[in-house]
Amino acid sequence: MGLTAADIEDLRRARALLENPGLAARISDVVGSPIERGFGMLPKSWNAAVMNATRKAIETALDVALRTLERDRTETPSTTSNRWHKLAVGTTGAAGGAFGLAALAIELPLSTTLMLRSIAEIARSEGEDLGSAEARLQCVQVLALGGKSGHDDAAETGYFAARAAMAKAVSEAARYAAQQGVIARGTPAIVQLITQVASRFSITVSQKVAAQAVPVVGAVGGALINTLFIDHFQDMARGHFTVRRLERVHGVDEVRLVYKKV
Repeated sequence: MGLTAADIEDLRRARALLENPGLAARISDVVGSPIERGFGMLPKSWNAAVMNATRKAIETALDVALRTLERDRTETPSTTSNRWHKLAVGTTGAAGGAFGLAALAIELPLSTTLMLRSIAEIARSEGEDLGSAEARLQCVQVLALGGKSGHDDAAETGYFAARAAMAKAVSEAARYAAQQGVIARGTPAIVQLITQVASRFSITVSQKVAAQAVPVVGAVGGALINTLFIDHFQDMARGHFTVRRLERVHGVDEVRLVYKKV
């Protein structure tokens, strides 16, 4: 059975979310200037600091995926909770804006954990079973959406290209977790997944850090930027799990074909 008119409209909305201009453009629109200015104000060690904080944040997110997301499977989805998550992440951003790069190692894992909780609620609302390791790892994969890796083919861009680049790492990690009954961060499959997610997530994190480095932004602006940060990933989650919901009904090939057309 082909996609209904309602399905196509859902897919159209999902595509609009997934193929949006990205976090950098949204920050520039709000701040009123390109974030490239912020990159020039960061210390020489900023890249290593971002990568270290990003990896720690992904590992923390995987711990959350293991320990807490499964019990969400019986809860009722709540838009109020997602608003609370957005407020909480905005509050952590105030610290990032006030203390700069030094606060990133503390702020980012906390922000990422809160974002993952929000992503999980969105996943559940689109029919995902959070009792499954594969669904929980899909929540973590959302953190890799919206940021290109340096290894990406310039000709292959967009949502499905990002999914394809991550597919092997996600499937191997899910298979291992299903076999062992645990998501253990030190195993080769999980290490590979962390590495691939971090390489993409760090691009978006770098944009956030650069924006917060601009002196006129400060603590108030830091809260606003972090609100845009979580809003970006909530949009990625809504689009991603809408596509997955339709794929479960109509198949991957059919949904991808219609996605390209809409």
